[in-house]
Amino acid sequence: MGKFYRINQYIQAKEVRVVDEKGVQIGVMPIFNAIQKARETGVDLVEVSPKAVPPVCKIIDFKKFKYIEAKKEKVEKKEQKGGELKEIVLSPFIATNDLNTRKNRIKEFLKDGNKVKVRVKFSGRELSKKAFGERILNQLVTDLVEIADKEGEAKFQGRELFLTLSPKRKGGKTNETKDEN
Repeated sequence: MGKFYRINQYIQAKEVRVVDEKGVQIGVMPIFNAIQKARETGVDLVEVSPKAVPPVCKIIDFKKFKYIEAKKEKVEKKEQKGGELKEIVLSPFIATNDLNTRKNRIKEFLKDGNKVKVRVKFSGRELSKKAFGERILNQLVTDLVEIADKEGEAKFQGRELFLTLSPKRKGGKTNETKDEN
């Protein structure tokens, strides 16, 4: 759903800062004069920034304005990176080299800004050795502590043990403690 914009006579401010179609500032003027100026050029007066003091209005055709905004929104959405949920499957008796390979893959996912769901899959008699799966997950968490935060605790669901890791936020608690020292 798009953003709501007031146009022409629906703008409620007494004075507005007026900008033309190209973004050049015309100046601050009473709302009546701004609407009159827009009508002279045959386009609309669109309230772009209602919270500014005085509110900023643009003299532009409203349909064209909405088209430009939709285009900007589409580009921003396309540029957003990460945010996906990737999944890595392990077994409770995984070899060290295989675990290191999976760990490197998890690091790549986290650096791209994705969350990673680590799943330890138990088969047959392995289910009686749940501690091995928990040990693998704990080892992963300690190895990735600099770049990942775990979301909640590991949970069993059927024959699988799950844990979700998310990338650490930049400018979080770790930076604050460094500033204090």
